[in-house]
Amino acid sequence: MDQNYVDAEPDTRTQSGPSEGSIDNLSIDTIRTLSMDAVQKANSGHPGTPMALAPVAYTLWQSFLRYDPDEPNWPNRDRFVLSNGHASMLLYSILHLAGVKDADRKGEPLAVSLDDIKAFRQLDGKCPGHPEHGMTVGVETTTGPLGQGCGNSVGMAMASKWLAAHFNKPDLKLFDFDVYAMCGDGDMMEGVTSEAASLAGHLMLGNLCWVYDNNRITIEGHTDLAFSDDVGARFKGYGWNVEYVGDANDTGRMAEAFQKFRDTHDAPTLIIVDSHIGYGAPHKQDTAAAHGEALGVEEIRLAKRHYGWPEDSEFLVPDGVRERFDAGVGKRGRALQADWSKLLKAYGARYPELAAQLERMQKHELPEGWDKDLPSFPADAKGEASRATSGKVLNAVAKHYPWMIGGAADLSPSTKTDLTFDGAGSFEAGKYGGRNLHFGIREHAMGSVVNGLALCNLRAYGSTFLIFSDYMKPPIRLSALMELPTIFVFTHDSIGLGEDGPTHQPVEQLLSLRSVPGLITLRPGDANEVVEAWRVIGGLKHQPATLVLSRQPLRTLDRKVYASAAGVAKGAYVLADAKPGEPEVILMASGSEVQLCVEVFETLKQEGVAARVVSVPSWELFEKQDQAYRDSVLPPSVKARVSVEAASVLGWDRYVGPGGAIIGMHTLGSSAPIKDLMKKFGFTPEKVLAAAKDQIAKAKETAQ
Repeated sequence: MDQNYVDAEPDTRTQSGPSEGSIDNLSIDTIRTLSMDAVQKANSGHPGTPMALAPVAYTLWQSFLRYDPDEPNWPNRDRFVLSNGHASMLLYSILHLAGVKDADRKGEPLAVSLDDIKAFRQLDGKCPGHPEHGMTVGVETTTGPLGQGCGNSVGMAMASKWLAAHFNKPDLKLFDFDVYAMCGDGDMMEGVTSEAASLAGHLMLGNLCWVYDNNRITIEGHTDLAFSDDVGARFKGYGWNVEYVGDANDTGRMAEAFQKFRDTHDAPTLIIVDSHIGYGAPHKQDTAAAHGEALGVEEIRLAKRHYGWPEDSEFLVPDGVRERFDAGVGKRGRALQADWSKLLKAYGARYPELAAQLERMQKHELPEGWDKDLPSFPADAKGEASRATSGKVLNAVAKHYPWMIGGAADLSPSTKTDLTFDGAGSFEAGKYGGRNLHFGIREHAMGSVVNGLALCNLRAYGSTFLIFSDYMKPPIRLSALMELPTIFVFTHDSIGLGEDGPTHQPVEQLLSLRSVPGLITLRPGDANEVVEAWRVIGGLKHQPATLVLSRQPLRTLDRKVYASAAGVAKGAYVLADAKPGEPEVILMASGSEVQLCVEVFETLKQEGVAARVVSVPSWELFEKQDQAYRDSVLPPSVKARVSVEAASVLGWDRYVGPGGAIIGMHTLGSSAPIKDLMKKFGFTPEKVLAAAKDQIAKAKETAQ
């Protein structure tokens, strides 16, 4: 059906039984006008794209999306991702009109009420400026930073394929959901979109459909200023099926394109839709002015006149519109969800173990016995790199954690993140049951894909060198914002990696990760701390974690002499004390520098100096402890303190105090063998010992 505007008189629409075509037009224009009105009332937002894409989104939701508004968390629902998240009112309008429910909301059954829309972009509202997963039911992922939704959608499509391979049986197929993502010119310019599209094409993800809004307008003006790609040719090169819709208002052609996607099983589909941003606004259509600001009262009146809409109305939802949505996506979704629930019941009777796995997944519960094979490492002066230990622990965990999957950005032999036990296998095109993911050299997309997998309740991890965490900071940050239990394993964590030099030696990256609110960063100091770090990570339900590991061998401490590594769970703990009572000096460190502090501790002990070593694998976990515990580890009365970490010095002052000594990196690194580097940058027993004695002397002077 083509878009044809009908007469504006509201009583002829609502009282005289409008035709199917006119009620569809009315529904489309309701999306448009709600979006315009909400942005105008907030005097902030992006009205143009919802006005352009309303027919496209309506066609998808009304005729194709397998989604039950009454059960919006139904596991086999199709996923709808608004990667161009600035067009959030498009999504909020549809969630409202489709009647998506929020069972946990008190006093309001709808996830998005009309009052919520009227409070668009207001404090603590359900309609924030960009869609936020966890804040609004029906929002599948947090979008706004362009390209992230595209990457997430690839992860979701991979999850659907993996879930089908893992759970489906010939006679009982639980999973086959499709993933739809809307994206714009900005998404197409972002590198992460290209990375994700390349991976999706390689994997032949026939359950993935992107709708590209080719409106040719960005904030600065026409896309001719900076963008002239042949997007269709580019995606064909990635191995995608490409469909073209010459007019976003041509809902009949749009439906044909969606059907072509459904009929294509061996490649993802890109639908390129030519649209007019700010459609119907006589002075702002096809201009940057329609992109990121309210249209203005008079322009809205004129746009509504163009639609045949009551010009003075605000937030109008004509009779019949909600009912039309209910008869489409609502009716279809309820039937599909009911059939699936019956299927699940039969599945549970025949495959109880797998059904129990699925239930635990959905509840973010750990599998029974997930940690039963966690190793314990005896004292070893030679030791091994913490990345190597981590590889052993990861395999011990994943073997009993059936829905833990992940991989590396072409670095698994170095990051030691391959799952090597029987049956682990690789996730490949046409063979989607493997648990080793091969992201290629696509760090940014890897982070976004890992988030997409986690949004489908898989326990997903990605890994690379710590220096390359910079390439994937946006998805790491978004994982914290969404409170996802994602896992990022970063190795080669300092100048200790040696000869590769400053291009590969991280300095400020550890600080960067610690600065992300809600992210747990762990840098274990020996093999048993690695074990305990994974124990912490395994138990996280609503927080992402980064595990930071060494390339060089670390001494495995004798835990009969030093404190148990279980203290890792508290973020910092007293590893060694010379004698009962308060120490004269506290030596604190994370990761590879812990062993340096232990060596100096032993020297001071022989000299009769009461020292304490505090291992600090996680600032975030330590800050969560009560004040009494923190003071027991770092007594306020002990002013003589030395921190040692082969990373940026910023932040350690909170623990050493204004007069403490901080041994760390003040410059970038150098290319040389590790021994030469450690000497050059001051990570030696002599340097730490001198700092400790200096601190003791200063403390005594102050006390006199």
